[in-house]
Amino acid sequence: MATDALTKIPVNQDDPKALKTWIKAQALALGFSDCVIAKPDAQAEIPRFKEYLDRGYHGDMKYLEENLEKRANPSLLVPGTKSIICVRMDYLVETPKPRYVPHEPNAAIIARYARGRDYHKTMRGRLKTLASIIREKIGDFESRPFADSAPIFEKSLAENAGMGWTGKHTLLIHKKSGSFFVLGELFTSLTLPFDTPAEKHCGSCTACIDICPTQAIVEPYMLDARKCIAYLTIEYKGIIAEELRRGIGNRVFGCDDCQLICPWNSFAKKTAIEDFHPRHGLDQVSLLDLWHWDEATFLSSTEGSPIRRTGYQSFMRNIAIGLGNADYSAEIIDALQKKRSLHDEIVQVHIDWALNEQKLKNLA
Repeated sequence: MATDALTKIPVNQDDPKALKTWIKAQALALGFSDCVIAKPDAQAEIPRFKEYLDRGYHGDMKYLEENLEKRANPSLLVPGTKSIICVRMDYLVETPKPRYVPHEPNAAIIARYARGRDYHKTMRGRLKTLASIIREKIGDFESRPFADSAPIFEKSLAENAGMGWTGKHTLLIHKKSGSFFVLGELFTSLTLPFDTPAEKHCGSCTACIDICPTQAIVEPYMLDARKCIAYLTIEYKGIIAEELRRGIGNRVFGCDDCQLICPWNSFAKKTAIEDFHPRHGLDQVSLLDLWHWDEATFLSSTEGSPIRRTGYQSFMRNIAIGLGNADYSAEIIDALQKKRSLHDEIVQVHIDWALNEQKLKNLA
């Protein structure tokens, strides 16, 4: 929407409906792909979340066991919260082929959201700008931005306000935009009309469950993080169970398979935000290229990137698994052997496994 058109929308705090319309227009003008207004209430999410915790599906993410009251009632997290402005940003640079997971065993696959700048910084910055624009228009109010940075059921809040529905892979899906997007929230003291939930449209489809390389989606809408490649390659710092390593393949940071196979992502939109564009060729890098990184190269190549989260040694662990799963190559065996002593014991365990996998391929 053009800037001059935005200024023509009449708005004041005495007309919440008009204010809501104006805020949504401002959000879209800032580059957000969608904006909905959520009620600060996620009580309905608690029973299923407790079941998830009771099953131990959260693995080592013990922080998820904390602050359940604040997760259920956002006004306990930010007192005075009356409405939550939920936004999303699409992050695809190019639209992938629908229902297609590429087989490129010697390429290093990094989840698409992580190939550019850390979206948390981009999201929070734009939410702060949105708050400033609203404040300039209507006067002071309380606000606080979040981007996956607090005990919030952000997906549940967005879903309850019509941003989409939760798919069987547990990610949010929008009927006209797929699921390749990230979420953010602006908690506010504004009294705004709440949006309503959207209909669910997964039907009988089980494509995401069937495609999962490690069978981490144990039932519709329930994910065992302990098997999930995103958790294993990003959050988990230990020795990855041997029975899961072949399933990880060449995914060295995150996994997009359940999204790539989803038919709704034939409608996925490309991003207009430069920050999501790949840096350092991370959309077309080989496993061996990354294996030759030393820690200084890792730190310089991942500055401002979400990949920093995993740390150098865990990143090398992931690459070692990828090299073990790659096509047989004498060059890979040589590279693994030469760098074995340069890494910690956890990485060495995976190097030894990778060497054995490569040698088995040569015998086949």
